[in-house]
Amino acid sequence: MKRLKRKKVNVVGVNGDASVTKEPNFGRKQKLTEIHQALISDPVDIETLKRAAATRGGLLTDEVRRKVWPKLLNINVYNLPHRPGRDVRDNHRDHNQVVLDVRRSMKRFPKGMPASERAVLQEQLVDVILEVLKRNPQLHYYQGYHDVAVSLLLVVGERMAIAMLDTLSNYHLRFCTRFLQDFMDPTMDSTKHILNYLMPILEQVDAELYDFMMRAEVGTIFALSWLITWFGHVLSEFKHTLRLYDFFLSSHPLMPIYLAATIVLHREKEVKQTECDMAMVHHLLSRIPQDLPYELLISQARDLFARYPPSLLARRAALQSHKSLSISTFQAFQLSTLHQRPDSVLQRLTKAHGAATSGHGLGAALSRDRGQLWGKGNRMVKMAVWGLSATLGAAMLAVAQTAMEWGPDVLLQLF
Repeated sequence: MKRLKRKKVNVVGVNGDASVTKEPNFGRKQKLTEIHQALISDPVDIETLKRAAATRGGLLTDEVRRKVWPKLLNINVYNLPHRPGRDVRDNHRDHNQVVLDVRRSMKRFPKGMPASERAVLQEQLVDVILEVLKRNPQLHYYQGYHDVAVSLLLVVGERMAIAMLDTLSNYHLRFCTRFLQDFMDPTMDSTKHILNYLMPILEQVDAELYDFMMRAEVGTIFALSWLITWFGHVLSEFKHTLRLYDFFLSSHPLMPIYLAATIVLHREKEVKQTECDMAMVHHLLSRIPQDLPYELLISQARDLFARYPPSLLARRAALQSHKSLSISTFQAFQLSTLHQRPDSVLQRLTKAHGAATSGHGLGAALSRDRGQLWGKGNRMVKMAVWGLSATLGAAMLAVAQTAMEWGPDVLLQLF
């Protein structure tokens, strides 16, 4: 097998404000201009936003993230959930565990933050998590979920964090999303299935490394915390976490496993020099270095995904039959993001139809707007707009579930 070529690139630097990435002024200004133009296009140019989030430097600033992240998840910023009431904590089955995990999450907050400010954010974090779980009782909290939630909260604030976390966790049960819900099943079978993709990737790229890890019987559990927290729990620098969130939010739901593979491949020499023993290799790999060349690894992960897409690896990864709705419905999710209106239009529609005070005003406005799009006769537009209808969600869920029950080979037809 040919080894993945490693190109030398300069790792992006970050200044004292972890939310701002240093780049040559020309490249930075050009990217910001492209992002702005994509956001004001009608419909929003989602492909340009995805490309900006995935390529060198990511989305550059938290201000830009607050504008782009919702678009990547098809969230209307003028129709956000209300702040949770105090009753969100009443008699919730996960309340005690969530509070314990949040109390232990002090290192996830910026260094130097006043204790009083951190305490307020921790209370908000508890409410955000419990609100999403209360809205979706079929979800099961896991330790590490709070690492994802806090990353969102620190960037977009409480109400948007609820909307994003809800979408990431569970929205595909109604229609079409992806990402975290597989980790929130009652058992770890879904997560184990996703981890099954790691070794086939290594086998394709570096057969010698793959053989070494198989002889050591190390398995893939060392990467579990990487995946279920989107690396938020294992990285000490928040700037690196944000860079990876830019990348993951703009990518296929299996991209975190490709990044995990590039990290293992990057440490190839260390692994091979370690005693071929399960405990020794697991100890090495489970402690992720903090000085990784993230831009290089992101670039390599994208290359790996292009060369060895999930469809190529699915037979190997599906040795244990499993239904992964977050993966199987990804194409539908992509379609639903392609025809979002820019915020200026959404704001005008909201004001014009009194959505701020009426629960159905914005829906009616958007329905009329959909009618204009529908009249264009573009079949793809029709599919995307129809995909946004909640009435189709149940049907899509039933079809996806039934198809996946036929066998893992069906998964190959979905990519």
